[in-house]
Amino acid sequence: MIRVLFVCLGNICRSPMAEAVFRKLVEQEKLQDNIQVDSCGIGSWHEGNPPHEGTRKLLDAHDIRYDDMQARQIQPTDLQGFDYIIAMDEQNVKDLRTIGYPKEQVYIGRLLDFVNGTFEKDVPDPYFTGDFNQTYALVMEGCQQLLKHIMKQHHLY
Repeated sequence: MIRVLFVCLGNICRSPMAEAVFRKLVEQEKLQDNIQVDSCGIGSWHEGNPPHEGTRKLLDAHDIRYDDMQARQIQPTDLQGFDYIIAMDEQNVKDLRTIGYPKEQVYIGRLLDFVNGTFEKDVPDPYFTGDFNQTYALVMEGCQQLLKHIMKQHHLY
């Protein structure tokens, strides 16, 4: 089982959006028996809450499920339990490196590192920008490219 964890600041906007989008892409490829998906936040401010209303509205508009999601804070054990820890921005990556020691083969990096030819490397936080559409477009492109990468790396064709 390949385990993917999406991480943002509070786990109510970007990372739950990425979790929901990636889960749907995984299901479309019929890979749910091979890939497990989760999300969390660096901070605990929103722990137990559902995704942000802006995220929910966008996911609803694209018929993407999120009904079982609740914000949670990353734990040091997450660094041992996941194969891909995908952060939404560089600050998230820096924060992840202060939490604990990852297992040897874990990938820690930004979602948009998988997108070639984009000048954006950080997914902007719509909690602050208010632009959930831009965030969704970047998350969708990043998730599509991440899934292609995982399928190729793990021979899941």
